[in-house]
Amino acid sequence: MTERLSRPMGALEADGDRLPPPRFAYDRQTWKEIAHLLANLPVALLGFVYVVTVLFTGFGLTVTVIGLPLLALGLAGARLLGRMERARARKLLGVRVDEPSPLPGRGTGLLPWLWMRLKDPVGWRTVLYDFIRLPWGVVTFTVTLTSLFVLWPVLPFVARGLTNADRAMVRGLLSPSDELERRIAELESDRGVVVDTANADLRRIERDLHDGAQARLVNLAMGLGLAKEKLLEDPDSAAEMVAEAHGEVKLALQELRDLARGIHPAVLTDRGLDAALSAVASRCTVPVKVTVDLAARPAAAIEGIAYFTVSELLQNVSKHSGAKTASVEVWQSKQRLLIQVEDDGNGGARLDAGTGMQGLADRLGAVDGLFVIDSPQGGPTVVTAELPWRDRAPGDGRPGER
Repeated sequence: MTERLSRPMGALEADGDRLPPPRFAYDRQTWKEIAHLLANLPVALLGFVYVVTVLFTGFGLTVTVIGLPLLALGLAGARLLGRMERARARKLLGVRVDEPSPLPGRGTGLLPWLWMRLKDPVGWRTVLYDFIRLPWGVVTFTVTLTSLFVLWPVLPFVARGLTNADRAMVRGLLSPSDELERRIAELESDRGVVVDTANADLRRIERDLHDGAQARLVNLAMGLGLAKEKLLEDPDSAAEMVAEAHGEVKLALQELRDLARGIHPAVLTDRGLDAALSAVASRCTVPVKVTVDLAARPAAAIEGIAYFTVSELLQNVSKHSGAKTASVEVWQSKQRLLIQVEDDGNGGARLDAGTGMQGLADRLGAVDGLFVIDSPQGGPTVVTAELPWRDRAPGDGRPGER
């Protein structure tokens, strides 16, 4: 170490031990924060003038007919100011705040529309935000502008402290109404998924009836009509036609049974998940071990979703996995029904792989469930599904019971 310190500077440079090059102390994020602080004053002034002019005027005119509508429109405008502030915070401060759910339209008339906007919590919190921002905007503008000339060595630390207070205000006053707003947005999305799924199922049933059982029943009616005409003239031919019609009846009944199984299998209604999933596993091309550990049966709707989830997963095992064995486990944990389907196949299953996994995830999400895939390349594949547990009502799902 002593020998190295005694060497001249030229030798240090030759060894590549130069001092780091000079650089400016203000990085890009610091300049964004400074720009945000300097813009606080004009933006806060605009919001304060809007609140005082529009909303206070609306309060003053509440004794007249136009007072409440003006106040409602003022709150709607405050929502737009809040959107602008959230966009500014995202751009300059890196604050990620979800946009509140939009208010519904007029609905049944003017009064519901008016009441919905007058009690809008997002609008009122934006009004409070704009009202208290003017003194804060004056303080941040003054401190930042002065520090640019007097306290510039410590300005990055000052800017970070002031913008942290801005971040707290944006998150506290301009974010959605806690979990309620986010839950409303999720339910709106889930409702669309449920409607689309139900519509697709109805189309499938209609197509299956039209192309299958209905066509066979039409042929059956025509065959019986011809047999009736030939019954006296050619009894042998009529008997052959009746025999063919009998075969058509059997095929039509089988197709109707298959269709009914796709809607809701009788074994699920009568005997529950254990027997129904064992029947599904017996049709799988891969040996499947089924374990159902339930002290009681869940509600019919939850039981049906669990059945069709396992059924589709086992179809994927048969078609795409290349597995030699598979297993299905179903159990209850507190207020959740858990399903785990595992196979020793090739792996690589994904939600976007076109095997119906995304549809299953959407269906489970629509009822507040979860759908998780763990499928590395080379396997094994483990799919875990969770459903909310609901107790079965008396007579739930059993035809003929009241």
